Amino acid sequence: MASCRAFGFQNVYQQNNVTSIRCSSLAAVSKKNYNIALLPGDGIGPEVISVAKNVLNLAGSIEGIEFKFNEKLVGGAALDAVGVPLPEDTLTAVKQSDAILFGAIGGDATDTNQRHADIGIALLQLREGLKVFANLRPVSVLPQLVDASTLKKEVIEGVDLMVIRELTGGIYFGKPKGFGTNENGEEIGFNTEVYAAYEIDRIARIAFETARKRRGKLCSVDKANVLEASMLWRKRVMAIAEEYPDVELSHMYVDNAAMQLVRNPKQFDTIVTNNIFGDILSDQASMLTGSLGMLPSASLSESGPGLFEPIHGSAPDIAGQDKANPLATILSAAMLLKYGLGEVKAAERIELAVLDTLNRGFRTGDIWSAGNLLLNKLEITHEPNQYIHMQKLVGCKEIGEEVLKSVDTKTPASSSAP
Repeated sequence: MASCRAFGFQNVYQQNNVTSIRCSSLAAVSKKNYNIALLPGDGIGPEVISVAKNVLNLAGSIEGIEFKFNEKLVGGAALDAVGVPLPEDTLTAVKQSDAILFGAIGGDATDTNQRHADIGIALLQLREGLKVFANLRPVSVLPQLVDASTLKKEVIEGVDLMVIRELTGGIYFGKPKGFGTNENGEEIGFNTEVYAAYEIDRIARIAFETARKRRGKLCSVDKANVLEASMLWRKRVMAIAEEYPDVELSHMYVDNAAMQLVRNPKQFDTIVTNNIFGDILSDQASMLTGSLGMLPSASLSESGPGLFEPIHGSAPDIAGQDKANPLATILSAAMLLKYGLGEVKAAERIELAVLDTLNRGFRTGDIWSAGNLLLNKLEITHEPNQYIHMQKLVGCKEIGEEVLKSVDTKTPASSSAP
């Protein structure tokens, strides 16, 4: 393993084959009390955060962990309440926390363009303020949900990949940017795609370390045939690769990567890419599972608290109707435990509880498959790894309650191992 300084984090260690990243404030003292900032945000954010908070609390209590939650406003909710989408007291609170659990931000169709822009910029400001430069998005097609995908079973069955996105550089933050007038007097808008070598080096090391703990394959995605920023990206990734001779490195242009994610997603293990390409490809990869409602993410910094959030949006069209899928947020809470706090057993307890809930047939609308619904019986199959259950269509609260039942009864495999 690379040194902690080279890796870009203050404290990196391995437990149960999981690379855990600890901030310096957490590494100094081994403690079982954590301050968690909750940012419910807008739309379905408050609903899914409420469920995930309960799951986090229960899993923690079973493993001897206590949480102090500090809920703050962000996004449209903050804009309505105090006139800005990211209040100073919210930013101060999250910086002082051990980790942040984030819901979603975004308005509805009635928002003006300016309001929509103001709300959206809050997340960029939050990432910039926390200096969370590495976004980890695991994409795993669970055998229980193969039929929820729009792709053929033989294409997506067994998919297990990780998209690592650089989060605080590139075209979203590059300068100059703005509006102007060209030589013909026409209005123009412009942005700058720019990366410094250190920004590429640190995300590359995270990617190589992650690939090393997975299946040892890393694909770097760029557009080096056209863009100078991508040419530097590829040059620096290749230089960092010399530190990781045990990891197989490949390169792929972003347009081909988008095609290959649909054509043959099982070829990928770990993908690393820049901010804008990662934004697009990680959403595309997420739909291999059939729903954005199943996928968590972690955004990590060099020394401060991590930001953990589902990758779905605020879904204002179903907000307040008990239709949201909270599983991505629950799994984000598991990532918070694993990558943010190093509490691997509690994280595994939550992960197993989600699987158990799915095994028992509970589904929200986004992952419910009418073709597998058996009204009056459970179909028995003797084939291994087959999950054919009577599915029950439930809402956000009920599936959360079922996860809680599983959390309370399931013992992580690692804790029972000799």
